[in-house]
Amino acid sequence: MPIRVQTEDFDLSEEVRRLRADDLRVGAVASFVGTVRDLNDGKDVSRMTLEHYPGMTEKALDAIVEQARARWRLFDALVIHRYGELGPGDQIVLVAVTSAHRGDAFAACEFIMDYLKTEAPFWKKEVTPQGERWVDARETDAAARERWATEVASRSTDKS
Repeated sequence: MPIRVQTEDFDLSEEVRRLRADDLRVGAVASFVGTVRDLNDGKDVSRMTLEHYPGMTEKALDAIVEQARARWRLFDALVIHRYGELGPGDQIVLVAVTSAHRGDAFAACEFIMDYLKTEAPFWKKEVTPQGERWVDARETDAAARERWATEVASRSTDKS
């Protein structure tokens, strides 16, 4: 379950090829790539700086992936998150998951991304024509994360 926090860009095709690594059990690969937008909250964005706390960040990402492994049948998962200065169109994050079936792969990939947005210690500063600003967490990200807790609670209720 590789986790990398790095300044360097990544190649989606190469990363997925390595993740599969000739594992013939794999019937599904789901991936998500997040990129820097040139517009956020109605403001033009010329660049973004991502900061993180080394050691703590990797530990948080590892815990998120382990939660996904506990919920779905996964063969492997990969999280790459970049930090440093990035511009519009640059790749920020890659989440890729392998499993036997698409349902597990899709759900785990989405879960990891939802938790990463709310639980991983990253800080974003955007540069706009109006100046620099730190980006706060969005309510929609918290709602996306909360839906997974609700899903677990409803599953528990259904079993009783």
